[in-house]
Amino acid sequence: MNIFFTLFRRELGGYFSSLNGYVIISSALVLVGACFSDLVVRLNTHPTDMTLPTMFFSSWYFWLIMLLSSPLITMRSFAKEKSNGTYETLMTAPVNDWQVLMSKFCGALFFYAMIWMPVMFSMLILRMYIDNALIVSIPGVFTSYFGVLVVGMLYMAIGCFSSAVTKSQIVAGMLSFTLGMGVFMLGYRSFFENTETNQLVELMSRLSVAAYVEECSRGIIDTRPLLFALTLTFFFLFVTYQVLQRRRWK
Repeated sequence: MNIFFTLFRRELGGYFSSLNGYVIISSALVLVGACFSDLVVRLNTHPTDMTLPTMFFSSWYFWLIMLLSSPLITMRSFAKEKSNGTYETLMTAPVNDWQVLMSKFCGALFFYAMIWMPVMFSMLILRMYIDNALIVSIPGVFTSYFGVLVVGMLYMAIGCFSSAVTKSQIVAGMLSFTLGMGVFMLGYRSFFENTETNQLVELMSRLSVAAYVEECSRGIIDTRPLLFALTLTFFFLFVTYQVLQRRRWK
C-alpha cells in the first residue's frame, strides 16, 4: 500500500506541477458558473417542476464539461511518461503493473472529483438560503454526486486505456473523447429509429449514462446502468492492464 500511495501522490501532484490542472479546473468552473446563471434566469422566467440538480445534470453544460474534461485529465497518464522517457524507468521499478495502473486511475478520478465538489457545495449553500426542497433536494444533491463519480470512473478508465496505447497526448485525448462520446450516444433512441429490434432500443435506453445521471439527480439509483458502468470500467482497466503487460515483456 505504501508503494500505491507514493505513486498516487506522484500522479495527483503532477496535475498541479504545471498549468494544465489549473486550466482544467478554472475552465470547468467558468462553464459551471455560466450554467448556474442560465438556470437561475430560466427558473425566474420559466417555472418548472424539476429540481436544480436535475436541471443541471441533464443540461448540455454538464455533458460538455464531462466529455471535454475527461480526455484532458487522463491523456497525460501514460502518454506523458512515454514522451518524457520516464515510462521505461517506471515500469522497471520494483512495482507491479496493477499498482501503476490503479495509482494513475485513482489519481485521475480524485482530480476529477475535485472539479465537481464546488458544484455540490454551491447547491448545498443555495439550499440553505432557499429552504425549499422542490428547488434543491439535499438527497438529490448527494445521489447526483454519486452518479457523477460512477460515470467518472468509467470515463477515467477509458482515458487511461487511451493513454496507454499511444505516446502522443493529443492522440490519447482524441481517442478518449471518441470512445467517451460513443458511450454517451448509446442511450439515444434516434440512433436506433431504423432498427427493427425494439428490444435493442429499450436495452440501450436503460443503460444510458445520461439517463442514469439524470435519475441520480432525482434521488433514484438504478442498479442496471450502475452495473453497466462498473462493468465497462473494469473492462477498460483490464484491457489497459493487458497493454501494460504486453509492453513490459515486449
